[in-house]
Amino acid sequence: MPRYLVIRFSSIGDIVLTTPVIRCLKHQTQAEIHFVTKQSYAGILENNPYIDKVYTIEHEVTEIAQELKEEDYDFVIDLHNNLRSLRLKKHLKKPSASFPKLNPKKFLLTKLKWNLMPDLHVVDRYFVAAQQLNIKNDGKGLDYFIPVSAEVDLETHQIPAEYIAFSIGAKFATKRLPNEKIIEIINRINLPVVLLGGPEDEVNATEITRACENVFSLVGKLSLDESASVLQQAQKVITHDTGLMHIAAALKKPIISIWGNTVPALGMYPYLPENEELYTIFEVDDLKCRPCSKIGFDKCPKGHFKCMVDQDVKRIVNVVNTN
Repeated sequence: MPRYLVIRFSSIGDIVLTTPVIRCLKHQTQAEIHFVTKQSYAGILENNPYIDKVYTIEHEVTEIAQELKEEDYDFVIDLHNNLRSLRLKKHLKKPSASFPKLNPKKFLLTKLKWNLMPDLHVVDRYFVAAQQLNIKNDGKGLDYFIPVSAEVDLETHQIPAEYIAFSIGAKFATKRLPNEKIIEIINRINLPVVLLGGPEDEVNATEITRACENVFSLVGKLSLDESASVLQQAQKVITHDTGLMHIAAALKKPIISIWGNTVPALGMYPYLPENEELYTIFEVDDLKCRPCSKIGFDKCPKGHFKCMVDQDVKRIVNVVNTN
């Protein structure tokens, strides 16, 4: 039986986006699939039935390089493509392929606003790294597997059966709506709203809940798998360009996706190849400063933050409230 190693060290969304490659590798080759990632992200993969073994690092690949070499892989699929993954591949000395990161084109888009990016989702770019193994995309989208132990009982949290999930966080402030815009949206939604986010979002969640009626905050109270369970039970999901957006896509939920300094042209929009009608993207078009980064900033470089301040709340609410 062939044995393949997949490399993706971080982060939540990027790892979820590797799942179509993993599934197709398993189904189409019947190989043993191993995955190496950072320890903090291992939980995303541990319940995936298409992965036979997960290896983790804390900081450097030297922590596990020798152990991986002893696995004697037939092929290495590098879905991170950075200096760390390059060092690991050099140590393993096995046939390998990397996905095209297209950093020069990303630079031109973010710095000069020249869009030379291919009309191709990053998932399809990931499949380029598996071409030598004759792996084809099955078009079935992303996977996210919620263990039974993480399934959230809504009644325990006094949450009604029908609600809208709102993922209020983002790694960078320029990818996140200001609180006043979130409050304005929530106060115009017909259904109750459940807030999701990490401990770093608790201050914002407190401000939002104080200003809104019929809102329930689970921010900072759930694990990632438990948050996924709440997404799974929601009628719709409102989210920024974050990892929970990709988990919602894996769960085939209707998504209202709100974009700030980043743009879908970078290839990281909700991946729903069989259900594209399930997501709606909201962005402020014709801003000369956008995108200002492929990742984000702690504050708007221009100071006006129009990419989020000028979001059309009425249009967003109409989509949320439409059955």
